[in-house]
Order: sequence, then structure tokens, then C-alpha cells
Amino acid sequence: MNVAYAYPWDIVGDLSAASRLADLGVEAVAVAASYHSTRAATPYHPSHRVLDVPHAAFYLPVRPAAWGRLAPLTPTWTAPDAYLRASDALRSAGLRVHAWTVLTHNSALGAAHPDLVVRNAFGDPYPHALCPAFADVLDYCERMVREVLTVGRPDGLILEACGPMGFGHQSMHEKTAGADWTATDMDLLSLCFCSACADRYPRGTRGRVRAAIDDPAEPEGTTGSTPQAGTPSIDEALGPFAEEVRAARVDLSASLRRRLLAAARETAPNVPITVHANPDPWAVGAFAPLPDGEPGADVLVANCWGDPATDAARLTRLSELCGPGQRVGAYVLGLPPRPADAPALADLLRAYAEAGAAEFHLYHAGLASPRRVAVMAEALRLTS
Repeated sequence: MNVAYAYPWDIVGDLSAASRLADLGVEAVAVAASYHSTRAATPYHPSHRVLDVPHAAFYLPVRPAAWGRLAPLTPTWTAPDAYLRASDALRSAGLRVHAWTVLTHNSALGAAHPDLVVRNAFGDPYPHALCPAFADVLDYCERMVREVLTVGRPDGLILEACGPMGFGHQSMHEKTAGADWTATDMDLLSLCFCSACADRYPRGTRGRVRAAIDDPAEPEGTTGSTPQAGTPSIDEALGPFAEEVRAARVDLSASLRRRLLAAARETAPNVPITVHANPDPWAVGAFAPLPDGEPGADVLVANCWGDPATDAARLTRLSELCGPGQRVGAYVLGLPPRPADAPALADLLRAYAEAGAAEFHLYHAGLASPRRVAVMAEALRLTS
């Protein structure tokens, strides 16, 4: 099954949207049921061309009794039941509808509840990142899954940010590049030391992390060490703490994932579940770490927005982690910096299929220009 991703506002108010998406050649559309803030182009919509989405929102009716301490916000820039309206239109065009559900990425709730967000080793909060080590965040994510399935009645459930977010975030007017932090520094700055996480790590971890960022040649606990050639990995930077810290981080995501999969199976036993996943145990963000596989999911989708060889290796590793009946999907970028070139995109799709991808998830059918939508359709045709 191939899936195109779209926002509900791409479809609501545009009578031609559903048929246009059906013409792509996909079997399903992933419509955002819960999504973070963004600024989105809407190249096709008859009423607007740019939409500012100032905060994370839930695109289904928010039933107050269904929520606990944390409750999602309702959008004002589109209909409060926009997911349902989009779903009806897509089904009328013969398409299945998957509920694209973003979990721990929520700046609005993080700003309102700073005690529940990720904090780095220096104590700096990341308001965009709800930490799943907190019971209130776990409860919120579970209620989100149950509400999406109960009210949204999707044909499939897609879980994004099913684990902790990290340092990386496309904030408004991002001003962090000049610090010259390495990829390892950013991994270290993604480790959470909030009140619910700090005690999960061995004693001395916080000091080791701070020292590795501020003085990478001399991390805390070493004397007279000689810097290694090249940039050290996060495992090397953490030294004797690496194994225990890694295990704690993987367990944090796995605990959230198991809870949500159990809630989903209880609520809607026959709805297939897709998880945005990364086999890297240090992964954070939209594609949560899944180094040991997840037998409870139907599809594991890997990000394929970067170097094609690296992306293919990630797909192969996820394929190796799959059990009987499970599939791997490739989350394929159809936007810049990828060229609007159908044969080039088709070559990428073939490479991803050879690496283990059984389905393609196309990002993004609402943001793409008419030319890029045509390229996506032609690339799928060339690889069918």
C-alpha cells in the first residue's frame, strides 16, 4: 500500500482535492489528526496560498471529558472537525484514510506545562518536547490514541514522535548554527535530565555530558586523555556510562510504544498500526528509536529524506527487525531539495524497494507544487 501525506486543511474547502489525491496512484492518504505548529504552503487551495498554524492542534472534536491534565487545543484556522470532513471526502473518492498522529511534539502544551518537558544536561527546557517519562504525558498520549480511533474511525493509525523529542527543532528564527556543535554534541544535548529522567542514568552522567560538550578533549572523569581523530560518537563521549544510558533511553520509547499499541488494539483491534521508527538506539524526534523491533506494529516506516545510501541501510535494518507479516515503509521526500524529476524519484523508489521497503509514504501531497505532484504520480507509475 502506498500512502500520500496531507493536512486536513489541504482538503477541507477544496472540492477537487480528493480526486487529485486519488489520481496520484496511492491507495491511502495519511491525514493529520494531531499535528504541531507550522507554516504551510497550500498551492492548490481555492481560498489561500499560505497558512500559518500558530500552535499544535487536534483536528477532531475535543471532548473535554475524554482528556486529563493535558488536553489538545482546537484549531481556529480550519474547521474543528477538519479531519472528519477530509476523511469523508477522501473515502468518497475511493481512498482509505490513515490518522497521522503526532504525540510528544507539542510546543503549546510544553509552554503551558514546563514541568513536563525535556531538559538537557544544563537544565535548559525544550518546550516543543513533552517528555514521556512523566505519567501525565503518557496519559495524554494514550488518550490521544483512543480518541483518534474512537472519534476519527480511521482505516489505519500512524504514530509519529512516539518517544522523546530532542535538541533539533525548526523553531521560528532558529539561531543555533553558530555554536558549531557536532552531531555528537546535538545527540548529547538531546539526552533528557528532567526530574523524571535524571535518576534513570548512572551517577555522574550529567557531569560527563556537560563536560563532553564544553570540553570534548577532556570529558569529566578523565585525566590527560588524548582526543581521538575525528569526532567521537555519542558512545565514545559517554564512555563507561554509554550502555546504561542507551538502555534507559530505548526503554523510555519502548514503554510509551507498548502502552499505545495496547490501547490501540483494545480500542480498535482491526485497525493496522504504522510506527515512524529508526533502528538507531540514540534516535530522537519524529522517528523514535526502535533498535530491537516492535512485534505489535504492522508497518515500520523509516525516514528517507537524506543520503540515499544511508536511507537504504536504515530500511534494510528495519527489514531485519521485522517479524512475520510486518512490512517496512519508506518515507520519501517529494519536496526540495529533491529535484522535481520523475525518473530520478523512480530510481530512488526502486533503490528503497531493493533495500526492503514494501510501501512508499510520500511527503507531502499538500505542500507540493502541481509539477511535483505530477512527478510523484509518474514515479509511482514507473515503479509499479
